[in-house]
Amino acid sequence: MFLGFLRSFCKRGSIPKLPGIAQISRCSGSVGGLAKNISRGYRPRDPQVTLTSSHVITRHQTHLPGRATFSNMANNGCMDGDNGGFLPPFPRFGTDAVHAGQDPDQWVSKAVIPPISLATTFKQKAPGQHCGYEYSRSGNPTRQCLEQCLAALENGKYGLAFASGLAATDCITKLLQTGDHIVSMDDVYGGTNRYFRQVASRAGIETSFVDCTDAKNVAAAIKPNTKMVWIETPTNPTLRVVDIQAVADIVKQHKDIFLVADNTFMSAYFQRPLNHGADIAFHSITKYMNGHSDVVMGAVVTSRDDIHDKLRFLQNAYGPVPSPFDCFLVNRGLKTLAVRMKQHHQNGLAVAKFLENHPCVIKTFSPGLPSHPSYPVMQKQATGCSGMVTFRVKGGVEAASKFLQHLKLFTLAESLGGIESLAEIPGLMTHLSVPKDQRDQLGIHDDLVRLSCGIEETDDLINDIDQGLKAAVPAELWK
Repeated sequence: MFLGFLRSFCKRGSIPKLPGIAQISRCSGSVGGLAKNISRGYRPRDPQVTLTSSHVITRHQTHLPGRATFSNMANNGCMDGDNGGFLPPFPRFGTDAVHAGQDPDQWVSKAVIPPISLATTFKQKAPGQHCGYEYSRSGNPTRQCLEQCLAALENGKYGLAFASGLAATDCITKLLQTGDHIVSMDDVYGGTNRYFRQVASRAGIETSFVDCTDAKNVAAAIKPNTKMVWIETPTNPTLRVVDIQAVADIVKQHKDIFLVADNTFMSAYFQRPLNHGADIAFHSITKYMNGHSDVVMGAVVTSRDDIHDKLRFLQNAYGPVPSPFDCFLVNRGLKTLAVRMKQHHQNGLAVAKFLENHPCVIKTFSPGLPSHPSYPVMQKQATGCSGMVTFRVKGGVEAASKFLQHLKLFTLAESLGGIESLAEIPGLMTHLSVPKDQRDQLGIHDDLVRLSCGIEETDDLINDIDQGLKAAVPAELWK
């Protein structure tokens, strides 16, 4: 019947009057009135002013008076308001992802999608009197749209984009000086570990790697010269969970220390570290935030004026900025972040539950499983989980390697957070730079497989994993 309606509609070339549309018109005044209200949401602003989440509340009327809202029926992919015990979804997140920093009135052309501004320099009214931009390293219109959107999504005041995640790490670490000390989560991204051990150390900055899942360890590791605490939650790759608020409470007892929370594995859709006391929310934008495996970028979001001013100076002073085209791509990727993350959540949790009971698996790690030791912490600081799952394969590294080679849908590759599903062995790939004894201590064994579950059909992913495991693990180990 519905296809017949569409065919008749196309033949007539006119829009039929439908009861639903009439109801919307009555609730909102009129379609024209609604359009006017929408157009009032974003007014032109000074290019130097950063857009915050408070500016985007009125961009769209997200529900109609006296009527049910869709947000009550689709919490992170869960129906009937069942959010699995996690925090409720952040209000207006999907709306902010589409509209924050995107005001068409900021362009003479009124372009709905921010254009790619490739100009390296900008005309000035008089010597030293520019119109918000002077040189593209110092500021770029396309990059500013992205930075405003990032700030809104993390519920922060300022957003800064960098050429890569490690470029952002480097810029943050440059807030320190020779003789300073860092307390870092022991189980962090391999590149972060390498940077602190082999790069920051050359500048005379010492790092202590501790298990931050117990906040008492953080307190014990702080020294008189400690200036930064760096946490990652969930961790890469063992998916341990740090209580952000508990660590923040300790850090705030020391006025000269700031807290950085790497939010890469969660995205701003599922977790907002600033809400729990972190001073900086960090992202490898390459991963979930962009979500299409076609951009390398990093980002920092903060609400502290002093930290922002120093980072903005450094961003300009040594120039680790992304290209306008990359900013355009990420800006586009953010618009579908809310939709993508719901499917990542669904797939990741389904895969984790499947693996938890699979005869070829030693142990499964997922903070979305009730069996995870930090599941209660996850529930109190996140709205859900991403598509990251790790597990140990029976049969050792040989079976784990064969498993990856037998996969047909998952791609054997590094990185994560894209729409496509990826699989790797961290101990042989992303975390190879971490010393072997440290990997063993952290549980990054060579039979540990990390999955980044994409947005494909759930059953297809599970079937691919099942056939790969059965092809790789000897039958006598199926117990």
